[in-house]
Amino acid sequence: MAILLLLLPLLVSAVYGDETFIGVNIGTDLSDMPSPTQVVALLKAQNVWHVRLYDADRAMLLALANTGIQVTISVPNEQLLGIGQSNATAANWVARNVIAHVPATNITAIAVGSEVLTALPNAAPVLVSALKLIHSALVASNLDSQIKVSTPHSSSIILDSFPPSQAFFNRSWDPVMVPLLKFLQSTGSYLMLNVYPYYDYMQSNDVIPLDYALFRPLPPNKEAVDANTLLHYTNVFDAIVDAAYFSMSYLNITNVPIVVTESGWPSKGDSSEPDATVDNANTYNSNLIKHVINNTGTPKHPGIAVSTYIYELYNEDLRPSPLSEKNWGLFDANGTPVYILHLTAAGTVFANDTTNQTFCVAKDGADPKMLQAALDWACGPGKVDCSPLLQGQPCYEPDNVVSHSTYAFNAYFQQMGKSTGTCDFKGVATISTTDPSHGSCIFPGSFGKNGTITNGTSLAPSSNDTSLGCPTQYFYRSCSFTTSVIIGAFLMTAVFL
Repeated sequence: MAILLLLLPLLVSAVYGDETFIGVNIGTDLSDMPSPTQVVALLKAQNVWHVRLYDADRAMLLALANTGIQVTISVPNEQLLGIGQSNATAANWVARNVIAHVPATNITAIAVGSEVLTALPNAAPVLVSALKLIHSALVASNLDSQIKVSTPHSSSIILDSFPPSQAFFNRSWDPVMVPLLKFLQSTGSYLMLNVYPYYDYMQSNDVIPLDYALFRPLPPNKEAVDANTLLHYTNVFDAIVDAAYFSMSYLNITNVPIVVTESGWPSKGDSSEPDATVDNANTYNSNLIKHVINNTGTPKHPGIAVSTYIYELYNEDLRPSPLSEKNWGLFDANGTPVYILHLTAAGTVFANDTTNQTFCVAKDGADPKMLQAALDWACGPGKVDCSPLLQGQPCYEPDNVVSHSTYAFNAYFQQMGKSTGTCDFKGVATISTTDPSHGSCIFPGSFGKNGTITNGTSLAPSSNDTSLGCPTQYFYRSCSFTTSVIIGAFLMTAVFL
C-alpha cells in the first residue's frame, strides 16, 4: 500500500505530464452560440489550453486544429448503448471523431458518457464495455498512449463523504465500479469526477458554512477535521476529492489519479437560490483556479495535481429551469465576461481579457512615498499627459496618491505598447486585467477608447533606478503623508487590484 501511494505522484505526472491545468467545459445550449472560430479566439485570448466538449463536433474540432489546445471529446449518453454493444460501432466512432482529426487537433482524452450511473442507469451494464471497445480502437490505431479513456461521475455516487476517510462508493454500483477502476488502472487513465460544492452547500440545511464552500479562509477552530486521520479540511472541494480517493482505497485501488471534469458556481438564481450570485461565483471560481494552479493538492495527497475543468465557458440560456442552470458561465455569448475574476497575474488562465486589455496599477500595500515619487517621474521624465488628474478634470477624484499613480502608471504602460519592464516603477506597480476606469475617468487602453500613444522613449524606472524625484504639480502635502492619507491609499489599492 505504501509503495503504491508513493507511486501516485509519478502516475499523475505520466497522465498529465508535469503540468497541472485549469480547463473549461464548452456547452452549446445557447440561442446565439458563437461560431467555432469565435470560441477558439476567446480560448486563446483567455490563455485556455485545455477544453472539454460534450460531443465530438466536427466544426469545433477543425477550429481547434493547429492551436495546441488539448481537447477532451465525449461520447454522448445517447450513443453509449450502441457503442457498448458493438466493436464495429466503437471503431467507426473513433475513426470518424478521432483518427480524422489527429494529430492536427490535439485530442488527449475521451469521456465516455456523462454521469451514467446516476443519469442513465439503464446503460450502466455496458459502460465498462464501451470504455474497453473505444480503447481497443485507439490501440489499433496506436493512439492509446496519447489519448486516455474514462467516464465522468457525479460525486453523489460517494456515500458518507465526510469524514473522507469513511467514504465509499455506493455498493450497488460495485459490479460497475470495480472493473471500471481496474480498467483505469491498467490503461494509465484517471477517474473523472464532477465536484459541485454549490450543491453540497445548498443541500446541507446550513450545516456547511458558505465560506467553507467558497474556499474562503477559515480560522483553525472552524476547519473540518477528519477524526480518523486528523487531516484538516478548509474547503468542500478538497473533502470531496479526498472522499473519492478513500472510496477507491476501499476497493483496493490506490494509484488512479483524479481529474475534476466539472466544477463551478452559478452567478444567478431564482428566489430559492439566494447564494447563486455574481460575487459568490467570482469568489468560488477565482479561489478554485488559484487552488489548482498553486499545486496545493488535497490534505490526503498534498502537492499532487487535481487538474480541473471549470463549468463552464458560456451561460447557456436554453438550459431548463431553475434559473441557476442557465447561469454557470464565465462569459455571455458575445464574449463579455459575466464578472472579472480576481486574478491579477498577466497571462493567467481566464484573465477575462477579451479585448487584450491589460492595465498597470499601483501595487497592493505599496509605500505611499514611493508611489508619489513614481507618479512624479511618470508625469515628468516619463512624458505622460497627466492633465486629466488636475482639479476639475475627470480623473482628479478620488484625490489620493493610489488613484493618481494608477492613472499615470497605466498611461505610461499603454503609451509604451505594454512592453516588458514598463510596469514596474521600482516595484510599486503591477499588471492587472481589471479595468480601473471609473465614472467619467476612462483610462488609456480601456475598452472602447484607445490610449493616447506618444513617442516618448523613456523606460519606466526599474527596481534598480534611483532617479525618482518630486516635482510640483501632482504631489500630495509636499510628498509627506498624514495617517489618514496612508490609510486612504491602502483602501484605494483594493479597488484597483
